[in-house]
Amino acid sequence: MVTFPEGFAWGTATASYQIEGAVSEDGRQPSIWDTFSHQPGRILHGDTGDEACDHYHRYPEDVAIMGWLGAQYYRFSLAWPRLQPAGSGPLHQPGVAFYHRLLDELASAGVRPWVTIYHWDLPQVLEDAGGWPVRDTADRFADFAALVHQEFGSRVDWWTTLNEPFCSAFSGYAQGVHAPGRTEPAAALAAGHHLLLGHGLAVERMRAARPGSKLGITLNLSQMLPATCSEADRETAAKLDARKNGFFMGPLFASGYPDRLLGEVAGLGLADHIRDGDLRHIAAPLDFLGINYYRRFYSRARTPGEIAAARGRPSPWVGCDEVQIVDRGRAKTQMGWEIDPDGLQELLTWVAREHQVPPLYITENGMASDDRPSPDGAVHDGERIAYLESHVRAAHRALSAGLDLRGYFVWSLLDNFEWAFGLERRFGLVHVDYPTQKRTPKDSAHWYRQLIRAGGLDG
Repeated sequence: MVTFPEGFAWGTATASYQIEGAVSEDGRQPSIWDTFSHQPGRILHGDTGDEACDHYHRYPEDVAIMGWLGAQYYRFSLAWPRLQPAGSGPLHQPGVAFYHRLLDELASAGVRPWVTIYHWDLPQVLEDAGGWPVRDTADRFADFAALVHQEFGSRVDWWTTLNEPFCSAFSGYAQGVHAPGRTEPAAALAAGHHLLLGHGLAVERMRAARPGSKLGITLNLSQMLPATCSEADRETAAKLDARKNGFFMGPLFASGYPDRLLGEVAGLGLADHIRDGDLRHIAAPLDFLGINYYRRFYSRARTPGEIAAARGRPSPWVGCDEVQIVDRGRAKTQMGWEIDPDGLQELLTWVAREHQVPPLYITENGMASDDRPSPDGAVHDGERIAYLESHVRAAHRALSAGLDLRGYFVWSLLDNFEWAFGLERRFGLVHVDYPTQKRTPKDSAHWYRQLIRAGGLDG
């Protein structure tokens, strides 16, 4: 029996724009994802989050499923443009009322809320003013965080400031595949710094207002490994590591931005945005670190011809034209991501070895697959069960090796709007038939229910 300790946190996760719908109801104003998803060619099949899972109206049914599942925690995000449509000023009461209704429902079902304050849906009005590349957005975020924490802090103990700031900064402002769809490397670096600054300022204000709250951040960390033992390939992995991991882990845990990164992007102005005191704010002490794990990366050095062809092409790897991500030929999810459960154990071990980190939580792990109801009405997603089981076992190996790992959250509770991939890619434990909004727990939901009840796995 693979048994997890008593008190280990089992949960599921979602994000506001991916499930709520109701994008123009009760005074909600557009976010950058509303704008981006309505631009032709941005989203697969032209999908939008206008309706998504209609969770805004169907939350009682969704919470009832969580109760049946036995999930101890529900990690969800607050829709900034629903709660503060103008990006500043007091909270908007219809939005406040919705989240209080959701919290009431969770309490009745015995599910503990875990709030993510920002999961990518920046109010469009703030993007119009410059977005994350301008410093003022960090202050606006800290204000918003302080307000929602004041409003809901007596009902919510666990607070994540940002989800995957790498994606917000580099997928959104450098590569352009996420909202707001900009391809400006210098702006991406500035955005990354201001996201971290907003996080630090928010933590300080929340900590001062309610010292008992559990405060942290969630990063999508990945090991960056060389495809071969050549010096050139090892150099590519080091460059990617500085951007994917070092950019965030360094400032958060008091060592600052990697020196090699500052040197490699010196011409793009990152240092100009770092003011006295910023790194102190960013390194505000945390109660936990959330890690979202899906894959690790292997890279090789490009040939001179490949470098020339790549130069100027939008990429999340700012200043890395000479780097090529390689495919190792492993089985993949519907997203095209290699399935690599051993990478989870090794990532957790690496994080704990290289940094002085607080307790760790796996705040997202899951896979997209082409799930369809069978003639019997059930959704038989054996691939997902195999994926989740292998990753849960990897988490247990890390725990058994002495790592302070305290929870595991499946991404996601529901099939949902999967960003640039629209409604096609399904991550949910629960199948959503979008035309009818019918919910059907998949075989993986039944498997996860049994895992939670048993507190572990057989064998």
